[in-house]
Amino acid sequence: MNWTEMRPLLEQACWDTLYMVGWSTLIAVVGGLPLGLLLVLTERGGLLQNVLANKVVGQIVNIARSMPFIILMVALMGFTRWITGSTIGREAAIVPLAIGAIPFFARLVETAVREVDHGLVEAVQAMGGNTWTVVRKVLVPEALPSLISSATTTVVALIGYSAMAGTVGAGGLGDIAIRYGYQRFETDLMWITVAVLAVVISVIQFAGDYAARALHRRGGRSGAAPRLRLLKAEAAASEVGKV
Repeated sequence: MNWTEMRPLLEQACWDTLYMVGWSTLIAVVGGLPLGLLLVLTERGGLLQNVLANKVVGQIVNIARSMPFIILMVALMGFTRWITGSTIGREAAIVPLAIGAIPFFARLVETAVREVDHGLVEAVQAMGGNTWTVVRKVLVPEALPSLISSATTTVVALIGYSAMAGTVGAGGLGDIAIRYGYQRFETDLMWITVAVLAVVISVIQFAGDYAARALHRRGGRSGAAPRLRLLKAEAAASEVGKV
């Protein structure tokens, strides 16, 4: 197979992979962020302490994370067919990709949020802030650089999962590598696919690291004292406004 024949296949495969990973990442962030925050808030000593709920949610997350993705795809075929009307294609692949990524991202969120200085949380509470205020003003903003890094890690993992999804007809670069590189012995195409995957992952990792560093320099996790002064200033301004 020459380059003229390879090019349209690779272009379509790249688009399919980015499409699957993009939507799966969006769903994983929307579902995993509140789940990770819930794990932190309900733990012992947390703002919404509920040990039983924390253990139940944590166990569900652990079970979901421990399941190999290829098995998860097979187990979710009925659910996938109910959602998308099919078990083949890129839309169908988004379902198991997203469900597999939600608990993965939730654990990363949990780790990132736990690193936030507890003194900031206590300061907001002392100023009359409720749980939602703590989450909105302290936990998420302070953990944002780490959350960006966590999202980047999730995207990279999803690219690997999407390659496995190619084994069941999901399309994408994994499907090209298996269908042409392995089954039809098109070794050149397989190695080009591997190179494309490496480039895509490198670009995504670089972009994520750059964004995390930029946020860090602009004030994310810049230290408790400056952030605490800012919160006090906001509280003072709010009191003046009320008067």
